[in-house]
Amino acid sequence: MKKYSVTHPEFIQALVPIKLRQSAPEVVNRMSEAAEKARVGPMAAVAGAIADLAAEEMEKHGANVIVVEDGGEASIRRSTKLDVAIYAGGAPVSGKLGFRILQEDVPLGIGTSSATVGHAKSFGSAEAATVIAYDAALADAAATAVCNAVVGEDLNESIKKGLRVAQSIKGVRGALIMRGGSVGMVGHLPKLIGIR
Repeated sequence: MKKYSVTHPEFIQALVPIKLRQSAPEVVNRMSEAAEKARVGPMAAVAGAIADLAAEEMEKHGANVIVVEDGGEASIRRSTKLDVAIYAGGAPVSGKLGFRILQEDVPLGIGTSSATVGHAKSFGSAEAATVIAYDAALADAAATAVCNAVVGEDLNESIKKGLRVAQSIKGVRGALIMRGGSVGMVGHLPKLIGIR
């Protein structure tokens, strides 16, 4: 990806999907495909795409448990039971809610985007927009799109905007959004659990 970005700097800077002009590395293709579905720039899918590629490599080599986390995005292919907490910065529910992922839930990807945590560019106001998809590249890109949609003074209405965006992205299984003391969910998510 690094070599590709030197000759195609627009790939790194784009905030909307862009068409690839020539053959590209697999990671770039996956980022581009996820960005197209979520209607965001391809860098929104970088961590998820890398996690997916690593998980697939583990699968080829027969790993019994396959969980790859890359900067908050996770690609899960095989797992007997995995509890995942959602960190949402200063939100009152940060670290107190999560998912219990069982073998029947996988394969899946988890992506979280935040307007208040981390260095990524965000146009929204959610402390956490977490998306569950069939792969981590799409979950990553979709989480960015969902977080960007969480705007406005009315917390509940802004969360509903984000949930509508999640429902509009093909391949997204479900989403959970945290903003202030409010939480909204949509779709088919793994079991929600309290984290101590």
